[in-house]
Amino acid sequence: MMLNNPASKYRPFPAVQLANRQWPSNTITRPPIWMSTDLRDGNQALIEPMSPEKKLRFFEMLVKIGLKEIEVGFPSASQTDFDFVRMLIDEKRIPDDVTIIVLTQAREELIRRTVDSAAGAKRAIVHIYNSVAPVFRRVVFGMSREDIVQIAVNGTQLVKQLVAAHPETDWGLEYSPESFSTTELDFSKQIVDAVSAVWQPTPQKPMIVNLPSTVEASTPNVYADQIEWMCRHLERRESLVISVHPHNDRGTAVAAAELAVMAGADRVEGCLFGNGERTGNVDLVTLAMNLYTQGVHPGLDFSDIDAVRQLVEECNELPVHPRHPYAGELVYTAFSGSHQDAIKKGFAQQQAGGIWEVPYLPIDPADLGRNYDAVIRVNSQSGKGGIAYLLEQEYGLELPRRLQIEFSRVVQGQADASGREIAAAGIHALFSREYLEHDGPYSYVSHSMTENSGAGERVKVEVAVIDNHLRRTMPGSGNGPIDAFVNALGIDIQLMDYHEHAIGSGADARAACYVELRVANGPTLFGAGIDSNIVTASFKAVLSAVNRQLAATQQSVAPALAA
Repeated sequence: MMLNNPASKYRPFPAVQLANRQWPSNTITRPPIWMSTDLRDGNQALIEPMSPEKKLRFFEMLVKIGLKEIEVGFPSASQTDFDFVRMLIDEKRIPDDVTIIVLTQAREELIRRTVDSAAGAKRAIVHIYNSVAPVFRRVVFGMSREDIVQIAVNGTQLVKQLVAAHPETDWGLEYSPESFSTTELDFSKQIVDAVSAVWQPTPQKPMIVNLPSTVEASTPNVYADQIEWMCRHLERRESLVISVHPHNDRGTAVAAAELAVMAGADRVEGCLFGNGERTGNVDLVTLAMNLYTQGVHPGLDFSDIDAVRQLVEECNELPVHPRHPYAGELVYTAFSGSHQDAIKKGFAQQQAGGIWEVPYLPIDPADLGRNYDAVIRVNSQSGKGGIAYLLEQEYGLELPRRLQIEFSRVVQGQADASGREIAAAGIHALFSREYLEHDGPYSYVSHSMTENSGAGERVKVEVAVIDNHLRRTMPGSGNGPIDAFVNALGIDIQLMDYHEHAIGSGADARAACYVELRVANGPTLFGAGIDSNIVTASFKAVLSAVNRQLAATQQSVAPALAA
């Protein structure tokens, strides 16, 4: 049961005393160094760890995306991980520009096993860690600060000694004071300085200092303060690569990583789509695409983001949420009517090659290999804009605005009745049934037309229609084909509006016509007609509107038809 007074059990995270902090005014103008820990941290968090075959497929995908630093396992923790690292090296599956990272606790037997696993790689980084937070020192280990520092120093000395025996590999060191985010800053500095003093990095051969938010316990701005404080105070800063490894316990790992980079971090560790222990690691996909939408290329290629998502889902056996930023199946989908209308107008005005300015879409889905089919989908919350967009995109029908409003009521009624989404094919079927297949009591058969070049009435038509199952032929004349057709019908029709456009091009092109009219004193309604002949399409549209009018009013109009 939740406590009425949580302050009796939990205390707020203390602020960092950082005068004249700089990170709030900084802007990210280039990507950080990316390090994927999918094959280690991500794999450890799975109910069923990946098989070697899946890990290899995942590794190859990471390389294809553009990751240059990949943590490939915890080889001292299992024979499976050890064998996988050896396979990558022995079978020469690691590209020359990719560096592998192997993680180990700062314990002698584990360090020896870890170095053995990576020996022979072209480039490898041994990543050692030990827990440094007060709760670990007090509760888990019962050790002093000096004891904890000595563990890290001894581990670093051993790594330095062991890698010297394998000069064929270009070795690097990464050190993580685990639970940095909940550790006193002065102690974090003390232990990192002690490690770097042993390793003796240079600007040409830097050491990676990873400052993890092992448990996210503060707001992102506090984490940024911690990173800026460390960047200001660490010794040998010019020879260090400051890395961050945010977890997502508070749901703000992405913000924490971005603010940490603004605060001076050079490198970010995370997993694709945020997999990892508990609530996960920071999501590298979201971080990278956030940069992309600000005009900064992340150095990672997600041009086929669906393929990436599908492989990750298969290897992790975990679904990516349909509303996941950038990659979710529904993330570019709008059901809301007002959103759909704005998106439709944005697409209509978007210029090829110009700055992207489409409402509600911070990125062009096409950049990620997504098409526009699912951008707008229709349910009971949708409006005219979404319906019109789908009909135009899928079937080439460009409904005039008032027809959009009229037809949206039909779709809305169907959606309300079913309580389900209506796909584009279903919307088209509704449109056809409502406007194109409304063939009673009148339906078009044929017509002939002559045009006079003299003054007065220029067009004469002779039309054949089916009237209540009977074929009738009648002449008419007017100042245009539709006027002549209306006069031939002999119905009290007032034409309110007319639109036409082509569907397709070339020999297969067809014409679509939409007319808005009033029969006698009835309501204003639209009709639609489609035909390869523009005049025929307009005649069908008139009859469509008349038939709908009669169906709406349930009245019988007695036309003066000529036999």
